[in-house]
Amino acid sequence: MEVSVRKLVEMALAKIRPFLQRDGGDIELVDCTDDGVVRVRLTGACQGCPMSQMTLKQGVERALLKEVPGLKEVQAV
Repeated sequence: MEVSVRKLVEMALAKIRPFLQRDGGDIELVDCTDDGVVRVRLTGACQGCPMSQMTLKQGVERALLKEVPGLKEVQAV
């Protein structure tokens, strides 16, 4: 049985989520496209944080690309 890309992304986000929650933020999955783009929404303290773009690219994107085969990019919405 093959696990869907969306499920793999959710499992990877579950590993990241405690680090974001520790600083008062969180992340939710909005969409996974067929061409390997994942769209997420940073919430809580992460939403307006000046470091959120770095968190997204250096933390979230790096972890998801490592965990989920076929992903190309993570975007914030």
